[in-house]
Amino acid sequence: MCFKMGLDALTAGAGWQAWAVLGLLALMVKLFASERLRVDVIALLGLAALMLLGILPPEDAFAGFGNPVVVMLAAVFVIGAGLQETGVLAIVGVQLVKILPRGEAWLVLGLMCVAAALSAFMNNTSVTAMLVPLVMGLSRQASVSPSRLLMPMAFGSIIGGTCTLIGTSTNVAVSGYFASTAGLAPVGLFETTRVGLIFVVVGIVYMVLVGRHLLPSKVEPTGVEDFNLPGFLSEIVLLPGSPMAGQRVAESDLARMEFRILRIVRSGSTLVPDPQTVLQAGDVLLVNGDVSNLMKVKATEGIEIRADLKLGAADLKQPGLELAEVVVSPSSNLIGRSLRESRFQQEFRLTVLAIHRLGQVLKDRMSRIRLRAGDLLLVQGRPEALDALRNRRELAMLADRGPANPALRKPMLALGFFGGSLLVGGLDVVPMPTAFLVAALAMVLSGCLRTARLYDSIEWRLLVLIGGMMAFGRAMERTGAADLVAQAVIGVAGGFGPLAVIGGFCLVTVLLSQPMSNAAAALVVLPVALRTAEQMGIEPRSLGVAVMLAASFSVATPLEPSCVLVYGPGKYRFMDFVKVGFPLTVVLIAVLLWQLPRGL
Repeated sequence: MCFKMGLDALTAGAGWQAWAVLGLLALMVKLFASERLRVDVIALLGLAALMLLGILPPEDAFAGFGNPVVVMLAAVFVIGAGLQETGVLAIVGVQLVKILPRGEAWLVLGLMCVAAALSAFMNNTSVTAMLVPLVMGLSRQASVSPSRLLMPMAFGSIIGGTCTLIGTSTNVAVSGYFASTAGLAPVGLFETTRVGLIFVVVGIVYMVLVGRHLLPSKVEPTGVEDFNLPGFLSEIVLLPGSPMAGQRVAESDLARMEFRILRIVRSGSTLVPDPQTVLQAGDVLLVNGDVSNLMKVKATEGIEIRADLKLGAADLKQPGLELAEVVVSPSSNLIGRSLRESRFQQEFRLTVLAIHRLGQVLKDRMSRIRLRAGDLLLVQGRPEALDALRNRRELAMLADRGPANPALRKPMLALGFFGGSLLVGGLDVVPMPTAFLVAALAMVLSGCLRTARLYDSIEWRLLVLIGGMMAFGRAMERTGAADLVAQAVIGVAGGFGPLAVIGGFCLVTVLLSQPMSNAAAALVVLPVALRTAEQMGIEPRSLGVAVMLAASFSVATPLEPSCVLVYGPGKYRFMDFVKVGFPLTVVLIAVLLWQLPRGL
């Protein structure tokens, strides 16, 4: 009966523009879930459709990109990069981890506290990426499986973002929507701190007492053994007159045949090859690849094949070369591209030996495999090439290699700029976007962040996504789509009382945050939630803040970026996150509903 009333309310008096907006949103959610297109491209396609259909004029469609919160978010990303490059995050993380007790329960408690404290002021994905190598090292020291620690740490970083306005991009985006579209006061810097701390405490208690017992406990091998590389190497000699003589390693016929050249013996000396090394007649090459392909090219390539060799870690860890495990980050431009298309070896000067994905090791035809967020790569290269990964957002290393860019380390200066922006912005001495913009500029001008990294440090995809979804919020308001859905929600859940309606919106937000980003999910639900609040006599801003916070409860699947970063290193399965994270999500929503009448 309630469902029929909601359906009648949704269909009554619906104009074509309202239905068009709802249809576009449904299509976008499907595209988000399919992952066939980048999220920013999907947002721009939706924006173009709104303008082509005449639902929004260009000035309204693009208004979201000029919103002060977009500038503020960009500045926050720059400040975060400055703190990372000067070593502030690493220094704080290392010092905090050093004082943690070594029992598993204490480690879970301590790591979640550290992650939550850092992510209250920093992007949680960056915090997770920074802590992963520390956790891996700590797990070895304490003889605890990384799988027992990585997921709790990631959950701590996600929940910690609820403590302040800048703890997550979702909070900033919702605050901007309040001020620009809904006519409500923006969210204060520390407005959610009290309830955010309650979420953190509840999350930690749950993980220590319940969640950690649901985590996989098998200690997995790491490094070469974990990737289960093929059991042989081939040693070949380039004969005089070989067509491969004069070819560069990355562009050689062997590379095109999916072979990886691990070392070169030339005139009695062992060379560590890089993508630009030129092959010469007489070179003895140690290669790893498909023997059947090697046999096919033997006659035409002018090579001599020697006996197969047994592959082991000692063969790969040659002088001048190191092995490392790296994770494809959620913001990487490598996602959706193969190693060949991205010119991985030339770009990073590293050789990929194997790819670990969803519990499987991919070794065959790796140059054609399209990379995904969370893929764990076993790479081989020179120490300087591995050190250079610190300054790249595409890949996150699992091993701590010590401080980077010592000449640029100005931690106290960077910390001063960040603390100053929090102080003057929090006290309303100047608007927060202005405070953070000035701090970001100070980071660059003082040398805390190199100019070359300025634009690289900004999550452009997220900014485009937020700008586009703000336009959809405006379209839902203008066309009456928000009113239609609000009436349907009231028809279905209104009879159960305001708390049930609020709980329903929180649940929908959490569900939408799985295929979509957290910010996009909040901005889709927000117009409907605010309209429903007005019609039911609920305080709109409180419901809006509840939706904003619920978007940060995305721990039931490994689709949240912080969870993606620990998926491979922890050797988790999809259901591990459901088993541990779903009950935690339910508990956090219950706490949110309990706190709502007491004021958020």
